[in-house]
Amino acid sequence: MDISTFDDLLQAARAQPDPQRLLFVFAGVELPDDATPAQRERFEAGQGGALVPLMCVDKRPDELASFAALVEEASQFGPNPWGIVFAAAMSGSVNQAPTSEDAEEPLQRMVEAIKRGEHGGYVPFDPQGHTVQIG
Repeated sequence: MDISTFDDLLQAARAQPDPQRLLFVFAGVELPDDATPAQRERFEAGQGGALVPLMCVDKRPDELASFAALVEEASQFGPNPWGIVFAAAMSGSVNQAPTSEDAEEPLQRMVEAIKRGEHGGYVPFDPQGHTVQIG
């Protein structure tokens, strides 16, 4: 299935034969302190910068009605200026979805990977719930 919106992700997760748990990392974009003048100019034009994880959460697909519901929940943690949310999925076993405890370590690995700029294995969404190309 081609995933181009958050709703596509939810539909794909719900269609899997084994129960799923979705992992989300919300990230902001910052300009590094040691940025060159050219990098600063690109950043001011809306390009470049470094991804900085701000918060993370895991959910079963049935706990999310929509992207708007996820965004609303994220807003309860304060005015974090996130610009992208990365998503991944964990499969459970027959009739047993992974628990939040099961998701803790993979979620932390996901945060660390994003800090290192290694985000190729995740689906990135913009604040409107559409996938984006990075790089």
